[in-house]
Amino acid sequence: MASPPVLSFENLGLVQGEGWLFRGLDVHVGPRDRLALIGRNGAGKTTLLKCIAGIVDTDQGRRSVVPGTKVVLLEQDPQVSAHDTLGDWVAAGDDAPAPHDAASIADQIGIDLTRPTATASGGERRRAAIVRALAQNPDVLLLDEPTNHLDLAAIDWLEAWLGRFKGAFIVISHDRTFLTRLTKSCLWLDRGTLRRAEIGFGGFDAWTEAVFDEEARAADKLDAKLKIELHWLERGVTGRRRRNQGRLAKLNEMRATRAAMLGGSGTANLALARDDVKTKTVIDAEHVTKSFPDKDGGARTIIKDFSLRVQRGDRIGLVGSNGAGKTTLLKLLTGEIKPDEGRVKLAKTLSGIVIDQQRKLMDPSRRVRDVLAEGGDWIEVRGVKKHIKGYLKEFLFAPELSEAPIASLSGGERSRLLLAREFARESNLLVLDEPTNDLDLETLDLLQEVIADYEGTVLIVSHDRDFLDRTVTVTLGLDGSGKVDIVAGGYEDWAKRKAAPVAKASARSAVKATPAPIKSSVKLSYKDQRDLDRLPAEIDGIEADIARAEETLADPDLYTRDPKRFAALTAAIDAKRADKEAAELRWLEVAEMAEQLAR
Repeated sequence: MASPPVLSFENLGLVQGEGWLFRGLDVHVGPRDRLALIGRNGAGKTTLLKCIAGIVDTDQGRRSVVPGTKVVLLEQDPQVSAHDTLGDWVAAGDDAPAPHDAASIADQIGIDLTRPTATASGGERRRAAIVRALAQNPDVLLLDEPTNHLDLAAIDWLEAWLGRFKGAFIVISHDRTFLTRLTKSCLWLDRGTLRRAEIGFGGFDAWTEAVFDEEARAADKLDAKLKIELHWLERGVTGRRRRNQGRLAKLNEMRATRAAMLGGSGTANLALARDDVKTKTVIDAEHVTKSFPDKDGGARTIIKDFSLRVQRGDRIGLVGSNGAGKTTLLKLLTGEIKPDEGRVKLAKTLSGIVIDQQRKLMDPSRRVRDVLAEGGDWIEVRGVKKHIKGYLKEFLFAPELSEAPIASLSGGERSRLLLAREFARESNLLVLDEPTNDLDLETLDLLQEVIADYEGTVLIVSHDRDFLDRTVTVTLGLDGSGKVDIVAGGYEDWAKRKAAPVAKASARSAVKATPAPIKSSVKLSYKDQRDLDRLPAEIDGIEADIARAEETLADPDLYTRDPKRFAALTAAIDAKRADKEAAELRWLEVAEMAEQLAR
């Protein structure tokens, strides 16, 4: 039996501008809920989260919270500038956390709270916000894009913390890997309505496809013109997802080709200009080294003896912790800075567009029309004139948004508008520095489609693991020592390469292959040895059960045909995932015991 909710909002409604942003929404949060809040940029996700937190006054509805329940909101863009240091901001206000709790979280996530707010980077401000939120010991945690500006190590830490968290959370995020690993239920905010499914983010696409199919059947009864107006986007999303299966197959072929070269070391109509680079090698880096002065008067080597030939059509991903040298390497590869040693040669015909993580956008008082077409009705898109309203639809905007001021757009909508503006230009090199920040999942699908269809070369700096796995052919992994690992494939391929030395000592196969000490009277107990031997097969069996259930759940008609079975399958999958997690933890425990005894 489900536990009663600790927080509820019934019949929630909010007026924005001249109409309702949403109306009649019901939200119930149980004591251990793990909820993904999903919706397009501009749908009102951040506003809804603030309503749930009690920060924004609604125009209708009743909010109720169990007495003693602490609700904490991690905002996407906290205002820290009024304070001298990040620590001053963390300690400000009646809801400030205890100093020792804040210091503990800060130490774990790696943030110096004495950093002046005026010079703090986006990643440092994000870490400080996480410190303030988590150190308050919340019962309900509301997270708005928590992984923005975080590096991979910090994202891993946050995932582990939330995995141990005893309370409930609702999270808005574009990070598919983050959502898949952590969430158990989905809230879908779509066109002013809120739907809930007791299924983790891994089943979200199948669920929404079922909803879209049901709406399409209903739309068949409508006038053809009305049907087109209401459903152009849904069909575009569906078609894009299906086409992406073919693109992933093509990406895998490209990775295989690159691996052989490297050796053992609305339907979006977004095709960019055809690459006119005639030579195959477009960037040739040979024995490149780059250093910068450190605070002690010496020099820190950021890139050391790095060589790579970037081929036309390559999609290169750069990963590593903040400060490891990703931006430096990007600037070296594009010729923005010169190496101290070695050389970087660029093809003479390279013409690039750079979309950086600062999103240096236009004056908020300007209109969308002003940004895209200098106030006109037509925009030239790679030599072809298009009406601005038609072009806006290609980027998932309502056509009437052309008259809207930039100030009225959400952060994600501004980022999408920036993509629309930049992609109108002709180019054969895309340089994307943290392109996924502030984008919704549908826009990420759109961006992946652009990159997949692009015939030029792409350089991407990103901490979004799923995005890299879906887009890049080669990953450059930086560890901060100056060494750059070159791996054919995406983030997961690099992560496996990086973990290989550890895996040799601790993976299942290695533990099994490690002979017991010949002259040792100390050994695993019968139960421990039995668990060590049996659990790998048991885990494989659980994974197979989950895969079979998810395959059944992927039936787009199941939700409407048999909602009880749909619910039973999602509950069974959650139970199996819990069993798998428990089995893996037990196996790790006995594997570590076996490793210790073998030393």
